[in-house]
Order: sequence, then C-alpha cells, then structure tokens
Amino acid sequence: MKALRLEKLVDLQVDREPLRMVSCPVPEPGPGEVRIRVATCGVCHTELDEIEGRTPPPALPVVPGHQVVGRIDQLGRGVDDRYLGKRVGVAWIHSACEKCKWCRSGRENLCPEFRGTGRDVDGGYAEYMVAPAVFTHPIPDIFTAAEAAPLLCAGAIGYRSLCLAKLQPGSPLGLTGFGASAHLVLKLVRRLHPELDVYVFARSEQERRFALELGAAWSGDGDAQAPGSMQAVIDTTPAWKPVVRALGQLEPGGRLIINAIRKESSDQALLAGLDYPRDLWMEKTIQSVANVTRADVREFLALAAEIPLQPTIEEFPLEAANCALLELKNRKIRGAKVLRIGPDD
Repeated sequence: MKALRLEKLVDLQVDREPLRMVSCPVPEPGPGEVRIRVATCGVCHTELDEIEGRTPPPALPVVPGHQVVGRIDQLGRGVDDRYLGKRVGVAWIHSACEKCKWCRSGRENLCPEFRGTGRDVDGGYAEYMVAPAVFTHPIPDIFTAAEAAPLLCAGAIGYRSLCLAKLQPGSPLGLTGFGASAHLVLKLVRRLHPELDVYVFARSEQERRFALELGAAWSGDGDAQAPGSMQAVIDTTPAWKPVVRALGQLEPGGRLIINAIRKESSDQALLAGLDYPRDLWMEKTIQSVANVTRADVREFLALAAEIPLQPTIEEFPLEAANCALLELKNRKIRGAKVLRIGPDD
C-alpha cells in the first residue's frame, strides 16, 4: 500500500517535504482491532507539532494523520461481525487503558496510557490503517468522507472547548485564530447560540474576511481591541501572544480556553507581560483542553448531523500532503484541509 511516513523531525521552513511516500505491507488487525480502507484524512496543526518536535512521536518512522474516514474491510480476533463493512472514523484518541480512574470517570483523555493516532501509532496518511474497534466512530450518512474528516478532530476539540467555555446568554464569545477548529466553532455557535456575538482575532486579512462571511460580529488582528469585553475566549493558535491579549479583554469571571496541544514558543518574555490586575484579577479562569474522549467525538458527530453542520474544506491528493502542511504552517487556510486517499463508497 501507499503511505506517507515521517522519518525524522525537521523544521518545515527548511525542509519543505518532511513526509516521504513509501510502499509498505497492508497492515493486519490484531485482537480487538479492525482494518480500515481509508477514503480521506484531515490535515491538522498537530501534525506540524509532530514533524517539528513539539509533540514528537515516541518512535520513528510513523504514518501521521488522525482525522480518518474509511470503511472497515477486515476484523481482528474477537471483533463482532457487525463491524465489517461499516463506514467509520478514527480520531486523535486511538486508545486508552479503560481501567484507570480517569477512564472510569469518563475522562479517558487524561489517561496515562492515552495514545494519539498518527503519533503513537500509525495513522491515516495511508491507504489502510488499523485501530481498536471500540475506538472507531460511525459516520452519519449525511456527510461525505471529505466533510466528515475535520469533524473528528477540529470539530470534536472545538465542541469540547465550547462545552468548557460554559457560555451564558449575554456577553460575546471570542475566537483567536481562524483555522479548521475555529471556523467550526463559529458555525456551531451561530446555530446553538444565535443571540451571542462572536469576535474573531486573526493575523490574516483573508481569515478575518472569512470569519465575517460565516457570521462573526467583528474581526480584527491579534493586537486589536474588540468592541466589548467577552465572557469567554477560545484560543486556537499555536502562539503565546494571543493568550496574553485575550486575558486582558475578558470580563470579570471570564474564561480563557486554550485549544492547543503545544505552543510554538514558550518565550518567558511574553508571559512576563501579564498584568495581574488587568489580566487575571476578578476571578478569570484559564483552562487547557487535553485531547478528546470518545464521547466528545460521538456527541459532536450526532449534533453536527442534526444541525446539519457542513465544514468548509480544501481537498488535496495524498501525494500533495507536504504542500497542504506547508500551507497550514504559513497560515494559508480557509476552513479545513483534507487529503483524498481512496473513493467514497
């Protein structure tokens, strides 16, 4: 089968083709696993974090990709026959121990044995992949494979962020950055909370225009002052500066939700710029979003199908994955990027 592999960590601005196309054996599912013939796989900023070493794979080479849609074509020992032929998705959560206190309390995203698809195990930048059957997700018929792919991570992590924001009627919601996840959060808020204004902060004028097209009440660059204070801000950027700027624009009791596995810079000078009375006083809260649970993915897929919520996508062939990653690195974004690997069926 064809697959794209990451064989060494690189700086994408220096090595513009970090993934190498290889021919390798089709994987066989182990006990409790299924094999999936991949149709599409979303391209996520987390892949940049893997490639550039901010969240490095524990072993190389590895096949990236964790927003995978395809059809199950082979079952491992012990898997119910009903799985065969099902169209499913695989998200960032590839597996967890299912025994620890975090798993038992529904917080498997915090499990010490959490494994990320496409980082800790081979993912979906390939014609086939394997995954535990119980960590696959049925894809609603309303979505094509390309539409469904970004819902599995960008959508699910955005949904988790929105739940943690604990929105109430009244003050606006802020979004910093406007990539795959933020554009889905905006669409979701416009449907679930049409009375709320959404303010979008983005470096790119193209992203700011896109946000207004999708219903944002206001958009400005990262240093801009919003028209008013916000009850919550969801930060989807890879940088620290937007975190500092967002804190200063929260209303008393406001919440900042950081939706990022890693930040590109831990420059302490930026953090030293925090002003306690302005930025953290008045019981403001900072909360990170750590991974996703199966429940996040399944609840969001059901909600997205009910609305229905259609992501804006740009489709690339598998062979152009390096190009898609470089565009993501350089903030050439309009919605979500998706790799086309096999046909919808």
